[in-house]
Amino acid sequence: MLRISGIASCFQELEPTQETEEIRSFLLQALETEVALRAERRRLRAIKTAGFPTMKRFDDLDPAMLPDEGRRYLPMLQSLTFLEEHQNILMIGNSGTGKTHLAIATGICACEQEYRVMFKSVANLVYELHEAKQEKRLTALQKSLKRVDLLILDEMGYVTVDLPGAELLFQVLAARHETSSTIV
Repeated sequence: MLRISGIASCFQELEPTQETEEIRSFLLQALETEVALRAERRRLRAIKTAGFPTMKRFDDLDPAMLPDEGRRYLPMLQSLTFLEEHQNILMIGNSGTGKTHLAIATGICACEQEYRVMFKSVANLVYELHEAKQEKRLTALQKSLKRVDLLILDEMGYVTVDLPGAELLFQVLAARHETSSTIV
C-alpha cells in the first residue's frame, strides 16, 4: 500500500487521450518501481533486525558437506513449508557440521519472504530474559519473542544454563508451541 490516494483519484479522472495514456504508462512504471524498492527495503530491514551474526545463504552451502540427515531436510528448509505449519526444527550434530549455516540461511530466506525472524544464541537469550525479569519488562520481551514467525536459537547445549534461566527459556518455547516456528 503506497498511501497516495490523491494521485489515485486524479489518475482515474484523466480523459483517455494519447498524452494521458503516456502519462498513465509513466506513472504506472514509476509506481511499480516504488513498490519494488519499498519491498526490497523491507527485506533488508528484516534481515538486519533479525540479528544474524553473519550472512549465510543456501547458495553458499555445499550440500555434499552436510550429513545425510541435513541433506534430506534441505528442501523443506528452503521451501519454508514448516513455517506455514508452525513446526519446529531441532538440528543435532557435532560442531562444524553446518547447523548454524542452515539455520541462518533458512532465516534469511524467511526474511526475504517477509516473515518476521529473530536469531539469538541461547546464552544471550537467557541473559536477556534474566535482565528483563530484573527490570520488570519480562512480559514485554516474551511477547516480542512470541510475535516473530521464526525464532532461531543457536548454540543450545554449548553453554550451561542455570535453573531459573532454563525455566525462562522453557516459558518462551512453550508460548510459541503450535503458534509459530522455532529452530534450535
